[in-house]
Amino acid sequence: MGDSKEKGKPMLVREVMHPEPLAIGPDSSLEDAYALMQERRIRHLPVLDPEGRLIGIVTDRDLRLATSALAERPWKPEARVGEVMHSPVITADPLDPIESAARTMREETIGCLPVIDETGLVGIVTGVDLLDAMLKMTGVHKPSGRLEIRLPDRPGELSRLTGLLSERRVNIQSILSYPDPEDGTRLVLRVAALDTRPLAEAICGAGMDVVWPPHRSCR
Repeated sequence: MGDSKEKGKPMLVREVMHPEPLAIGPDSSLEDAYALMQERRIRHLPVLDPEGRLIGIVTDRDLRLATSALAERPWKPEARVGEVMHSPVITADPLDPIESAARTMREETIGCLPVIDETGLVGIVTGVDLLDAMLKMTGVHKPSGRLEIRLPDRPGELSRLTGLLSERRVNIQSILSYPDPEDGTRLVLRVAALDTRPLAEAICGAGMDVVWPPHRSCR
């Protein structure tokens, strides 16, 4: 099944975050902040006060908008980061499951989450980091085949499906599920078989509905 550094435990933010992220102070100029982002090829800078506490975050987009001639109140490049930063900051904990971090970023429409624990800022996680983690969890980074099956909401259906694959000595690398638009549940499986058409035929023969790969006998 999907990868994690600790088997049997969820993938956590601490496993995908960038540790010891670069940060900036609120008295730094916008020009310096932008130059730092360009030099280090990053898009987000946590803002720390002199005591090292997280007080804001600034992005490359913030800097471009703040200094644009089209802005309602354009700032000069020598203006201070503290004048344009976002505060308070939405954060994550290192022990948060990555799906919780992804949900927070989607709901808040933000591109990153600074990660803090009792010691302060310990990391930063971005949308790209979470996408990479989700891809790793699905097993697509390994040679595999894809099956998508529609199962009715009845006890034992998942067990029947996995039993059928087990009988054919096919290893399941990952399983994702979501509600079917019409009825029941959709399962997306990554399996250790590059050609999934024979499996699709066997699953159809067992009376289950295969959505992918397309199979005539299931229609």
